[in-house]
Amino acid sequence: MFYRLSGVRHNSYVSDRKIFQVPADRNAVVFLLLIALAAPVLIPSLYLNSYALPWLIWTAAVLGLNLVTGWAGQLHLGYAAVMAVGAYSSVHAARFGIPWEFALLIGGLTSSVIGSLFAFTALRVKGLYLALTTLAMQFVMDWVLTHSPAITGGSHASLQSPPFALLGQEITSDAGLYYVALGWCILVTIFMLNLKRTGLGRALVAVREKDFAAAILGVNSFYYKLVAFAASSFIAGVTGALLVATFYFLAAPEQFAVNVSIQVLAMVIIGGLGSIIGSYMGAALILLMPGIVNQIFATFANTLGLEFGIETFAHIPNAAYGALIVIFLMVEPLGLGKLYANIRDYLMIWPFDQLKK
Repeated sequence: MFYRLSGVRHNSYVSDRKIFQVPADRNAVVFLLLIALAAPVLIPSLYLNSYALPWLIWTAAVLGLNLVTGWAGQLHLGYAAVMAVGAYSSVHAARFGIPWEFALLIGGLTSSVIGSLFAFTALRVKGLYLALTTLAMQFVMDWVLTHSPAITGGSHASLQSPPFALLGQEITSDAGLYYVALGWCILVTIFMLNLKRTGLGRALVAVREKDFAAAILGVNSFYYKLVAFAASSFIAGVTGALLVATFYFLAAPEQFAVNVSIQVLAMVIIGGLGSIIGSYMGAALILLMPGIVNQIFATFANTLGLEFGIETFAHIPNAAYGALIVIFLMVEPLGLGKLYANIRDYLMIWPFDQLKK
């Protein structure tokens, strides 16, 4: 039976403010968490490093961008630049002998400062002007990274990351690095889940919907936008540092170029603005679907005995992948998170909805 609201009675403020008001949602999260913890045993090491680990890290990045774009309603096209600040700050701190625990905090705080400067400059404008301002800052940061040998080593150089270690214990195994990414992703998810229940989260939603109306109600829109940029940038900085420390193992300017900012924004839009489960889905679709589509086309061509040129075979899967994204957005413009919510809401009352007919 899918009538999952049976026996749920909101007779107190405490029960009404639970993160998971429906028991089935809590059980599903526990089940998925158990699978995530057992993933190093269930999944081969190649897939764990190539798919699961980067998916978790980029999901944390998408959640951070969703904070400023989905919750506060501020279009940010310079997110990769803020991630780069955290990555390079943490790597340099670790190279100077600072433990990685503090190096990650340094990267997050440095990114938060830079993100706040972004906000002070960008929040004088709105809409597309804000998007162009953050995009301009992304290009400025790209120029700094490629023309600052003291920071990056030069335009074609890479900065080697020291071995990652926590509590004095060096982590080199595939499972260990995976659990680090999983732990950070869970922390960001818990923060976002609780943010929805706080006055800060409600104020950000009010600013997103109509900042003038929020100002009339006493909400300082500029202050809350600044807080959103600072908190989002902190998440971006730590995520960028973990991306370098656990996946790339070196930092290079092209890893945080403008196309990366657009890619993360695409994950947010496809997953759904303001949707936590949509952030997971959007990151998975953008990261994992190209490889799946390539495998499907390769299998299809081998089965039918078709021979494609190298250039044709490289572009057809990309075209199919782009068409798939367009179809998803046509079916549900609010993203994959809303599509999941529609299915969930339907199953809540099925099969009792048939009694109305």
